[in-house]
Amino acid sequence: MKLGVFTVILRSMPLEQALDYLAGLGVQTVEIGTGAFCGTDHCDPDALLASDAKAKAFLQAIHSRGLEISCLSVHGNPIHPNKEIAARHHAAFERCVRLAAKLEVGVVTTFSGCPGGAPGDSQPNWVTCPWPPEYLEILDWQWKEEVIPYWTRTLGFARQHGIQKVALEMHPGFVVYNPETLLKLRAAAGPEIGANFDPSHLIWQGIDPCAAARALQGAIWHVHAKDTSVQKWNSSVNGVLDTKHYADEANRAWLFRTVGYGSPRQFWCDFISALRMAGYDHALSIEHEDSLMTAREGLEKAIRFLQSIVLAEPKGAVTWA
Repeated sequence: MKLGVFTVILRSMPLEQALDYLAGLGVQTVEIGTGAFCGTDHCDPDALLASDAKAKAFLQAIHSRGLEISCLSVHGNPIHPNKEIAARHHAAFERCVRLAAKLEVGVVTTFSGCPGGAPGDSQPNWVTCPWPPEYLEILDWQWKEEVIPYWTRTLGFARQHGIQKVALEMHPGFVVYNPETLLKLRAAAGPEIGANFDPSHLIWQGIDPCAAARALQGAIWHVHAKDTSVQKWNSSVNGVLDTKHYADEANRAWLFRTVGYGSPRQFWCDFISALRMAGYDHALSIEHEDSLMTAREGLEKAIRFLQSIVLAEPKGAVTWA
């Protein structure tokens, strides 16, 4: 496995300055945002697609520092009921796919998206319970009329451009938010669907990331290294479905944390081992969303923490039996 960073947290730095900083910390891979929610601060897809010279210089800036691209990311909601938003995010996804093909990057990362609850809706509708009964009707309509048709078409586009790994981040608020929903979409739309496995989004749902990794064996395309702290003094009163702003740290049921500040070292050792047993040996891409730390402090703490436990060499041989 290799240690990486999702560079959007360093968007205030020019690309080459961010690369110098990360290489100096011993990082091995970078995840680059190419549009939608990720922005394009470190990558202008249109410019790179239009110019072979610019694409070559972009890769040279990364490779000359001993780094590789773990994936190109374009997190968005391409099935948003607002057609303008959906079209913008879908176009960003297609640009990302074309750019990944040009740069020979094998993984494109995004969200599954979330549609409205019925024709004519203007806002997404995320269903979380089966009753009253109209909620199941909404869910059935979403999957049959929006989710499966969209991803079936879109995977066809990815396939045409040689991209065989579309990594969906399991994220509450979107139709794919746990292993069951990811595998449901994979079965319906195609084997190109896999996980961008971010344990932080699973922890607060009460999911064991190690068990989830085993359930997704052979379908994990990329991994985010991000932690979550469930604050029992709040969650024990109001549960974990929390709509308070992320900046209201003292009152929230849970917080995103830098790796090691939500779950103990043993969890991360177990998680990395579970990933390897599930067949994953690619990047651990640090995503920083810890509001109690600056980006610099959070990244540097996470890098030091993971450097001591990442499995950097190939699996060993069983020579003692």
